Amino acid sequence: MPRDDGMVEVTIDSIRVSLMSQHRIVILKDTDTERFLPIWIGPYEAEAITVSLQEMEVQRPLTHDLLRNVLKTLGAEVLRVNITELKDDVFFARIIMQVNGRVLEIDSRPSDALALSVRAHVPIFVAESVMQEAASVPEEEIESEEGEERLEVFKDFVESLDMDDLEGGGSEPEE
Repeated sequence: MPRDDGMVEVTIDSIRVSLMSQHRIVILKDTDTERFLPIWIGPYEAEAITVSLQEMEVQRPLTHDLLRNVLKTLGAEVLRVNITELKDDVFFARIIMQVNGRVLEIDSRPSDALALSVRAHVPIFVAESVMQEAASVPEEEIESEEGEERLEVFKDFVESLDMDDLEGGGSEPEE
């Protein structure tokens, strides 16, 4: 459900690998509904997100760790990440932060914004207009009654078979 500002909170559901290329797809899930938003990202950004989500220890800071550390050292606090637009199949994001009492919005690729959000433990939001344009809802599973109705055709077929013909090897019974 969109908030007053037209934004929908999402979580990172998964990161998938494309079999057709080296690209990865991050799947964002609406926290209130079963809508999923896929966004293509590069392999390095996917690894950066995965490393942080799985809380893996790294010997040296990765690029997004460095960014978080610089922001923290400068007194900036990351508040949230907004995925704001979709133009010509390209997603746009903004990192919302507070510095010296001022709220700043910094332009970002969604993949970098997501990698920073998991490190800073801040919420992720997507504009409702983006969700309406690019999100999908998985098809509902077939309920068992519907499944039984579909199998009814096969049941009728099997019951119509003359099993006596099969038992005799296809020849006429002797009298």
